[in-house]
Amino acid sequence: MLRELYAKYGGSVLGRCRYLLKDATRAEDAMHDVFARALTQGEDFRAESSPLTWLMKIATNHCLNVLRSERAGWRQWFERDAAARPEGHGGQGEMETRDLVRRLLSKVDLETQAAVVHYHVDGMTLEEVAAVLGRSVPTIRKRLERFAELGGEELRVR
Repeated sequence: MLRELYAKYGGSVLGRCRYLLKDATRAEDAMHDVFARALTQGEDFRAESSPLTWLMKIATNHCLNVLRSERAGWRQWFERDAAARPEGHGGQGEMETRDLVRRLLSKVDLETQAAVVHYHVDGMTLEEVAAVLGRSVPTIRKRLERFAELGGEELRVR
């Protein structure tokens, strides 16, 4: 069934991903992620809507999550430290980043720690994190926003 969906709707899904991500290579990767998610979440499809509508919803949510993740403040820490260290070496910058992340994580409760790790490290979507933790998407989003604010304060102190 997935092969049929891919053949029939792959171009439309790719077009949506290109439109949102503004990059052909990233869009193709995203399209593959969308169909992988469709494969694993096939039971979530409701016959009330068309398969195209369902796939486009997955594609839109996935691409928006990719864009949000790219703007996340934690990425700046890792990019800054990666640029500061010599090729192939972890060095002092990586240790500083790890220490900073550990300090920040120690300042929040266990559920927020889990949300941060699932979202930022494991690459889960907000919906997936919410499902794993048994919380609503707005609750998870709020926890991640508070953690990001904490990171901003921590970075200003340094």
